[in-house]
Amino acid sequence: MSEEGGSYKKFYLLGTDYVFSRTANTILKNYLLAQGVPSENIIEEYTPFHHQDYQTIISKIKRFAASGNACVLSTINGDSNVPFYKEFINQGLSAASCPIMAFSVAEDELRAMDTEYLKGHLAAWNYFQSVDTPANQTFVDNFKNYCKTNNLPAGNTRVTDDPICWSYTGLYLWKKAVEKAGSFDVEKVIEALADMETESPGGTVKMHPDNHHLAKPALIGEIKADGQFEII
Repeated sequence: MSEEGGSYKKFYLLGTDYVFSRTANTILKNYLLAQGVPSENIIEEYTPFHHQDYQTIISKIKRFAASGNACVLSTINGDSNVPFYKEFINQGLSAASCPIMAFSVAEDELRAMDTEYLKGHLAAWNYFQSVDTPANQTFVDNFKNYCKTNNLPAGNTRVTDDPICWSYTGLYLWKKAVEKAGSFDVEKVIEALADMETESPGGTVKMHPDNHHLAKPALIGEIKADGQFEII
């Protein structure tokens, strides 16, 4: 909405039909309305899990963006991202004409897309493979070597992403809590987790004392032609 961000006036809220998308869009829509965005400049739409046919929806987005001041806020989940972005390209849309800010598309989904045509679209995550630290570089190298050594599809051209980072971190956070508790007892491990800090490929993270959430970095990345994100 800011001048630096592009001064966008119209917002297409598109998501997979489940609790995260609906909750995120409720927050987004209320925020936009509070900022004076007219309700007719906000479209909210949902598709089922594993939805594949985005032709009609992209046609609607194209008409919505014809004025040149529209963007998409996407909470599309998982494998539906591939047909969504492919149809976006097929209908001639780009980051220049209608940028997408995604909350559930990462490097692994981009492996299946022609990312040359996705340059400039954005994603918000707590980790990107491009995090420039020695710890993350070691993590990325180890992951690629693991995929190659175990003959996994695509071998050492595989990529890390946010879900991979935090799945990995969660296991070691649990290990640290078990060691602190001196027990596998669930209640004792939960107690040990409160306020616990640990190192992750994405940096130092800390467990909230009450709600079992991690305090993590918040990052915005811009898609590059090679399928990686430049952290902006």
